[in-house]
Parts: sequence; C-alpha cells; structure tokens
Amino acid sequence: MIEIDGGLGGGQMLRTALTASILTGKGFHIKDIRGDRSNPGLKNQHLTAVKAAKKLCNAETEGLSKSSTELVFRPQGNDFRGLEVDVGTAGSTCLVLDTLLPVTKCFENKAVFEVSGGTEVKWSPTGLHYRHVKMPLLEKTGLEADFSVERRGFYPKGGGKIKLTFKEWQQKRLELVDRGDLEEIVVCSIRSESLASREVAERQASTAVELLQEEASVQIRSEVKTVESDSPGSAVLVKAVYEDSVAGFDAVGEKGKRAEDVACEAVEDFKSFQASTAAVDSYMADQLMMFAAITSGSYSIMEKTDHVESNAYVLEKFGYEAEFRKKDSKVVISF
Repeated sequence: MIEIDGGLGGGQMLRTALTASILTGKGFHIKDIRGDRSNPGLKNQHLTAVKAAKKLCNAETEGLSKSSTELVFRPQGNDFRGLEVDVGTAGSTCLVLDTLLPVTKCFENKAVFEVSGGTEVKWSPTGLHYRHVKMPLLEKTGLEADFSVERRGFYPKGGGKIKLTFKEWQQKRLELVDRGDLEEIVVCSIRSESLASREVAERQASTAVELLQEEASVQIRSEVKTVESDSPGSAVLVKAVYEDSVAGFDAVGEKGKRAEDVACEAVEDFKSFQASTAAVDSYMADQLMMFAAITSGSYSIMEKTDHVESNAYVLEKFGYEAEFRKKDSKVVISF
C-alpha cells in the first residue's frame, strides 16, 4: 500500500493518485487530504472524482465521505467504460475529467464521459481552457477525442455539463520543450444570457484586444458568445498560438468585478508567460505531468511551483520519476 502525505498540496495530489492507481493497479492510502488548504478534506468535486475512478477499477475504498481527510483506494480489476457523473454543485467538472482522461490510455473501445456541475469557476481550468488549450496539446500525444461544453455552469448554481468522446489513443511521446514564435492570439469571451444587456462579453473582449495590441504585433482576433446557464456569469480566455505549442490565460467574472478587470487579469497572465520561453502555461504545468509520465515525454514550464513539486512527489510514489533542469528562462520536466 502506497502512503501519501496529502498535506503537501491540494486536490491535484488526490486526482493524480487515483489515475496512477488505476494505471498501475497499486492501492494507496492518502492522509491529510488538501491539508494545506483553508478548507481541507474531500469536497463534492473530489468525492465525484473518487467515485468515478472507483467505477473504472471496481476499487475498494475507506474514508469516502464529505470532508474526510483520509482515503484508502484499492483497485480490484478494470472496468473501462464511459461514465456519466454529477458533481451536484458548482464544483469543477474539468477537474473531475482530469482524473478520468489519462485512463483512456487503456481503453480499447470508444467511450463517452459526461460530467455535470461547474464549467467556468474559480481555482480550476475553465471549459474554455480545456477546449482551446488542453485538448490541442494532448493531441500531440496521439490522443483522439472530442471535447465540448454542452451547457455552461457558473457559480453558485453550477448546472453545466461537459462531454468528452474518446476515440483512440495511438500513443506518441509528448515533446513540448520549445514553443517557437508567437503566430496568433485569439480572445474567447462568453457571458450568460442574463448579462447580455450589459455587454459583458463584448467589454471583456474589446479590453483584452486593446491591451494585447500594445504587447504583440501578431494577428489578434476575438470570439464573443452568449451562453445558457443557471447562474449569471462570464469568462474570458486569451489563447496564444505558437509555432509548436499553445497556451491559454483565462479569468472568470464575479459579482462586483468589472468586465474590464476580468480581461486585464487574463492579459497580465499572458504578458508574464510571453516574457519567458516556456512552452506550457502555468495552468498546464502540473496537469500535463501524468501524460508526460505515460509517454516518457518532456515539456517546459516557467518555474517549478509547489503544485508541480507535490504532483511529482505523488507520481514518484507510483514509479514515475520526474527530472527537472533549467534551460534559459524555463524549467524542463522529463520522464
């Protein structure tokens, strides 16, 4: 039984452990789950991820309850198939999918995953980022899958749904060390129907484009959409397309937060990334590690963060050892 100190990080440690456990068949015991967070223990989105992972490998579990800070997970045999799960709150659907997606490495047939809950919420990848950044990057590993947001879910009601249709995975080594020149910037801005009269999405987009024109000489285009949702909300993504990579910088609207400020937040993140030579943005830095481990790949990030270190710690427990080296103004992670 693999022992994991969950107090070293957040929910990503648990998600990585679940994925690695299914892929290796090794059980684990994690203590002090999300111990470095102000609200430790299992929340709805974590419970949903564990329950979904449990179905994929018929696992035996102990401590599977809300707010539990300890979990035992023992795989008992694979049952690889599509799943339909509901977080039940505005908890992140994309983070739940993160647990399931790498397991498709073992799937022999097509499968569909549907996850209901929040799609554009704080402290997690948005549906915009998943669709426009993560999936294109994963295509570089040979993964063929269609991702869509069937309905947007904003805080506090959630009510959104994402859908991933897995086709096949002809595994290739992930190689994302050098990004090449910046070729294009795309601003994707969305808002709920209830915010249409205030032109929130338009203001997010126009502000982002104006600020980006001061920073880059490449083509900049924008896409503005009105979406259906149970709660009012908005989000914006600045997508940077490079010769050999793609990066994304998103921000989510909040009550009392001006649309212009939402746009500024995303643009500032882009500016920091552009000043480096990294191939992968900070949102993807730890999320790509499982895929790099599976494919014995490598990629570069801006810096070695606490999230990256805690995720590498979990992967090493399951036999995937990460190596880090400095190269110019970036850090290269290799497996």
